[in-house]
Amino acid sequence: MNRRLLFAFGLLGMMAASAGCSSVLGPGQISQDRLNDDAAYDWDTSQSVTFNVTSGNYRSIYEMNGKSSLEVYQHESLGGKQPVEIASVKFRYRNGTVVGAKHIEVKKTKKKTIIEPPAKRGKLAYTAPRRGKTFSVPTYVDDRTYEVVLPKGMRVDNFLLSDVSPDNHEQHRTDDRVHLVWDEPVNANSITVRFYLARDETIFTGIVGVAGVVALLGLAYFRFQIRRLEEKREEMGLNVDVSDDDIGDGGPPPGMQ
Repeated sequence: MNRRLLFAFGLLGMMAASAGCSSVLGPGQISQDRLNDDAAYDWDTSQSVTFNVTSGNYRSIYEMNGKSSLEVYQHESLGGKQPVEIASVKFRYRNGTVVGAKHIEVKKTKKKTIIEPPAKRGKLAYTAPRRGKTFSVPTYVDDRTYEVVLPKGMRVDNFLLSDVSPDNHEQHRTDDRVHLVWDEPVNANSITVRFYLARDETIFTGIVGVAGVVALLGLAYFRFQIRRLEEKREEMGLNVDVSDDDIGDGGPPPGMQ
């Protein structure tokens, strides 16, 4: 029986170690088909790092500036790190030549995805999945300028519905897409943008307006009920004002004469 228990625990340990993107048995692998997926990148970026955010993914472009590799990861809910499932890896040399995954080494560890482009000077691009109306990414490289392009129709103007961190950014709109730009190097640990669909603001305003009208009607009805109660008390003689003068003359109380 003891041998069976030891075997069971040993099997569970091996399964746990080999689960996930990487393991103690060796680095994980990303599908070469994913890395070779085609994607159109706008290489003419003005910032060191650019994120083109869409509904289902985001496309990153990093100016390497002498770095031999880029380590990317995402934070887990419990505070740990896990590698990013990247795809469509490309590299653009300074002379404009673009190469794909065949010329780029990509490997995963337990916590990071490590990308090694063929040169230290040029732009590295990859695509990663995302969802929801919040975009958050760690700042993997210090002292870089950033740009985040939001999905079409999304806004960050209403402080109740949106938030941008760090807040020392500028924004402009092109082709119904908001561009958030950090012209000064960002030294924060991450960039986080919570945005909303433009029509959501109209819906939100309508809900607030309706709630306000309902509240006013409720207050009016409450005051009406209070007034009716006061009138009934007066009819029953419960609201008679007894003054000191009426009591001081020695006569009977009001209503008893």
